[in-house]
Amino acid sequence: MQVSVLASGSKGNATLVAMNGAKILVDAGISATRIKKALAAENVDAADLDAVLLTHEHRDHVAGLATLARWYHLPVYSRRKTLASLPVGIQQALADASGLNLADALGAMASDELVAESRPAYGSASLFEPASHRETLLHPVDGPFRLFGLRITPFSVPHDAADPVGYRIEGDSTVTVCTDLGFVTQSVAASIDGTDVLVLESNHDPAVLRGGSYPWPLKRRILSNRGHLANADAAWAVAHLERKPRDIFLAHLSQENNRPDLARDTVNTILAGQGIEIPLHVTKQDEAVRLR
Repeated sequence: MQVSVLASGSKGNATLVAMNGAKILVDAGISATRIKKALAAENVDAADLDAVLLTHEHRDHVAGLATLARWYHLPVYSRRKTLASLPVGIQQALADASGLNLADALGAMASDELVAESRPAYGSASLFEPASHRETLLHPVDGPFRLFGLRITPFSVPHDAADPVGYRIEGDSTVTVCTDLGFVTQSVAASIDGTDVLVLESNHDPAVLRGGSYPWPLKRRILSNRGHLANADAAWAVAHLERKPRDIFLAHLSQENNRPDLARDTVNTILAGQGIEIPLHVTKQDEAVRLR
């Protein structure tokens, strides 16, 4: 198993999960060039990615998606409302890469229970079949599905997007990515419980946010139950889990309203007060943080 958070923060998010022979990218919120270079530093060729999972349609999670689609013809999976809410330019790029018109590319899937066990290598002849024999790269999913030997479960999170989700990815180990949420609901807690590796938002310190330079409407959005998760809330969410993770990535830190040492210390202090000791990996905006 390999988990590498290539970038995390308000300027862009992308996470590599490699397990059971599959290579999955969760979000593509930095440029395709940066993703390609960051993956190469992790000894992964971007052309060998099997799929992209999108948590939601905000730019810091999809900025590199159109170019990745043109370069590598990667299938993209997310909730139907999320795919329908992507910027039109990204939708069109995915449709063009599929060899389909946009309406067909956004058409309904045959089944909610999707199984994909192989993908043609980039450059293989099957990628260049006539449009009538091609399939859309846009794959709406609702419940759990199997993908390249992994079981993937999207779960709803409270955030101000069309239909935002986190992902529980299960193979020989379990990795859960859960960022961009205003609070941890009971269903979110159930979805992150028992994971081996947890990528969890630790966005801000409320006192720093309230005293900072953001305009009040933006502060109110971040503090709302459809905004972003505070450091202490992330810690208490972990503390209340029945089965704790083995490793935690603290993700999506605000550059304006948080600090790496503040996030780490806040979470560590709360967990230690509950007799819990878990390695913390604080993610960065401009540098990969990895677990192998």
